[in-house]
Amino acid sequence: MADRNDKKRTLTIPPYMKAVSGSLGGIVEASCLQPIDVIKTRLQLDSSGSYKGIIHCGTTIARNEGFRALWKGLTPFATHLTLKYALRMGSNAVLQAAFKDSNTGNLSHHGRMVAGFGAGVLEALVIVTPFEVVKIRLQQQRGLSPELLMYKGPVNCARMIIREEGLLGLWAGATPTIMRNGTNQAAMFTAKNAFDGILWRKHEGDGKVLLPWQSMISGFLAGTAGPVCTGPFDVVKTRLMAQSRSGGELKYKGLFHAIKTIYAEEGLRSLWRGLLPRLMRIPPGQAIVWAVADQVTGIYEKRYIRNATL
Repeated sequence: MADRNDKKRTLTIPPYMKAVSGSLGGIVEASCLQPIDVIKTRLQLDSSGSYKGIIHCGTTIARNEGFRALWKGLTPFATHLTLKYALRMGSNAVLQAAFKDSNTGNLSHHGRMVAGFGAGVLEALVIVTPFEVVKIRLQQQRGLSPELLMYKGPVNCARMIIREEGLLGLWAGATPTIMRNGTNQAAMFTAKNAFDGILWRKHEGDGKVLLPWQSMISGFLAGTAGPVCTGPFDVVKTRLMAQSRSGGELKYKGLFHAIKTIYAEEGLRSLWRGLLPRLMRIPPGQAIVWAVADQVTGIYEKRYIRNATL
């Protein structure tokens, strides 16, 4: 019996299955929550106070630019989320395996947080920053008439940025993005594991499959802390990504200069602009992603891990 239990504890879901589950969850999340992301971006770029809040921003965009404008940047956003979640889930699984105790196969809370932070940094550098630069440039454009828009689509936008600002233009705002994503994922993976155990007595590799609503509750709760803690990083990231290097001198020189400038010109609360739409998007987004991802990995657990331990 002891040998059987030891085998059960050490069996884990392979990284490629985590990557597949994350990519499928990202497609569903992007399709559902793109309008909230557009509103968040417009609010963060609104230094003059044109929008009075989330509802006013959304209705103004729909009235002036058409309902379809709320899905601006969907193609890079969906592609970005699909690749991001695949990389996030897969790399986190690899890093967690590296930090597990070689004798017991157990992963400490510290190891789980470091693995989450590492996955966040990796996704920020490889996927998030260039895709968000393109997405934000598309989202800040007003109107739907192609002849009036500077960027005609995601590919055209990326080409123009590279031509006018150099390849590094696609990595504008990389530093705050790294800080935001690393902190977010360290908190999210640790919290998701904790909530699964506390609420549902679910542990990876035990063969138990959570119901979708259970995964959604755990994912929603795990996704709440990050946006509050990383609000200033997200605002600065958006401002740095939105400014074009082709227009002469840059207003924001970097992470700390941007924080100081925004605080001096717009006040402390401006560093948390767009927090409410982030809270409307990220926790529900995590709920959707985990509902999909847990079902995919749950099928694997039931078919392979449970059978392997019988």
